[in-house]
Amino acid sequence: MRLAVLYSRLRVEEKWIFAALDKCGTQYDRLLDGEVQFDVDQPGAWNNYNAVLVRSLSTSRGLYAAQQLNAWGIPTVNSYAVSAACADKAATSAALATAGVPAPRTRLCFSAEAALQAGEELGYPYVLKPVLGSWGRLVNRINDRDAAEAVFEHRETLGTHQHQIYYLQELVRKPGRDIRAFVIGTETPVAIYRTSTHWITNTARGGSASVCPVTPQIHDLCQRAAAAVGGGVLAIDLLEDPERGLLVNEINHTMEFHSTVPLTGVDLPGMIVDFTLRACRTGNAVPLAAGARAGNPHK
Repeated sequence: MRLAVLYSRLRVEEKWIFAALDKCGTQYDRLLDGEVQFDVDQPGAWNNYNAVLVRSLSTSRGLYAAQQLNAWGIPTVNSYAVSAACADKAATSAALATAGVPAPRTRLCFSAEAALQAGEELGYPYVLKPVLGSWGRLVNRINDRDAAEAVFEHRETLGTHQHQIYYLQELVRKPGRDIRAFVIGTETPVAIYRTSTHWITNTARGGSASVCPVTPQIHDLCQRAAAAVGGGVLAIDLLEDPERGLLVNEINHTMEFHSTVPLTGVDLPGMIVDFTLRACRTGNAVPLAAGARAGNPHK
């Protein structure tokens, strides 16, 4: 077996993944996504790999790489289909709704006029998000119509074509925190709370992390959400609604875990490597039989 890891920068997550691969003695290559090329007519040297773990910082690079590799029959973690469903928030919402997974009320519009009306129907305040993006960037809390008109005018005038897609969600009255749970195949090995005095609780925006017990309810909801987008190695963001309970907010297909591993002691890099090696052996990156590691209560 031979594995490739496609990455953009040597972050702590990639260092841990490489260390886990070195520890298990697997043959693998480190490939910087800015240096590789694909001859779309033939895989060439890519045929040397039984699977590719995609860790690109750039969503577009990761998506195009996975799409080409999967077209050649080379499994990727995650697959192109899963990555595409997670990278686009509108696609994620559609998948969750189709699967009946509880999520915040959402509206999708294609003009400022339609978005103004949708926002009035959702009720102020609500959240406006870019359909593509991460780390809480360009996420706006719209408190009233004046704010909506100002933000929409900027998007209409200055934004790219993606900013002409209006993705609105209700503002869930969460208790000053959200939950990030990690899914590795059929396991939900760990979760953290992300707490902040700001309404955006991402750790990338200054939120603090603490241990969140993985209850049977969290495990079940995360597995349903993961199955809705095709499964794999994912991070599920959950919101605690005071009336409806847990809601799935977003799903991340190339997640960071630099704060989770030291906090919880859970070997996420090792689990990701194990899952990828299973994809090497089976030729499939779908979580068919992920198995359970010691200490997992949801075997």
